[in-house]
Amino acid sequence: MLLWGAVFVVAVAFLVMSAGWFTEGAEELGIHLGVPSYLVGVTIVAIGTSLPELVSSVIAVLRGSPEIVMGNVVGSNIANIFLVLGFAAIIGRTLTVTYEIIHVDLPTLVASAFFVAVAAWDGIVSRGEGVILIAGAVVYMAYAVNIAKQRGRIHEDIDESLRKELKIEKGELDPWTWPRIAGGAVVIFFAANYTVESVIELSKILKIGTEVIAVSAVAIGTSLPELAVSSVAAKRGNLEVAMGNVLGSTIFNSFIVLGIPAVIADVPAPPAILTLGLPVMIIATLLYFFMAQDREITRWEGWLLVLFYVLFLGKLFELI
Repeated sequence: MLLWGAVFVVAVAFLVMSAGWFTEGAEELGIHLGVPSYLVGVTIVAIGTSLPELVSSVIAVLRGSPEIVMGNVVGSNIANIFLVLGFAAIIGRTLTVTYEIIHVDLPTLVASAFFVAVAAWDGIVSRGEGVILIAGAVVYMAYAVNIAKQRGRIHEDIDESLRKELKIEKGELDPWTWPRIAGGAVVIFFAANYTVESVIELSKILKIGTEVIAVSAVAIGTSLPELAVSSVAAKRGNLEVAMGNVLGSTIFNSFIVLGIPAVIADVPAPPAILTLGLPVMIIATLLYFFMAQDREITRWEGWLLVLFYVLFLGKLFELI
């Protein structure tokens, strides 16, 4: 158990790290090629933070353990709202909610959660349902690009700040960009493979379902990029980034991380997910929606979200 536990920790660490390499390289390449910064942020950055969940879910399906997918998606969404958003609110004292988030992003978040619940209602997410989920991601992406394009900032100023942050000179590209993209992609593949393998082996040793490990340990591990980005953003006062990161990642999890594996093969929804995981995910989503109605999430609400996550883990492992 110690051996496979160590493999799991190392594999998840490399999975998260390599996703960061890949995303950073893709960001630099996009800016270098003249892709508008708002488009880079909405597409590459948003998808990049969900990359660990996506790759590990696809690998799980290809390896014949599709039950891991639902645990990964549901667990990551619960962790994003209860743990990541909770910590961001605690660190940032109060997270301010913008107009766009309340009127479009939050309803889309609620819709994506109900999409997952309805698709998994009969215990199976089919290929047809996977296609519908991917279509939902396309609609959300089109909206996000449109909103980002219309925001009041001057795009040239954003481009310049991004170039300075990423240390990109016009007409020049960091020689390490391509190695970061290629190396990140290779490491992601192997790290995801060993993550899935360790989950399967640990479930056999501990005699618990792979979906239980996926909805807890894997979900926490693959949510580390969101936790890091949102916590740093909240600490620096970039509250919109902290909020938007959780929203975008959670919506992508529901639509893409579940949709793509479901297109490859039918994804089962194990009993533990149907009876506990999905209801808690719906509760978390609705709590987020109602907490944001006064356009802020306070530190005290952040503590409540974290306590909800502790309660969820306690129920999951029958500790309370």
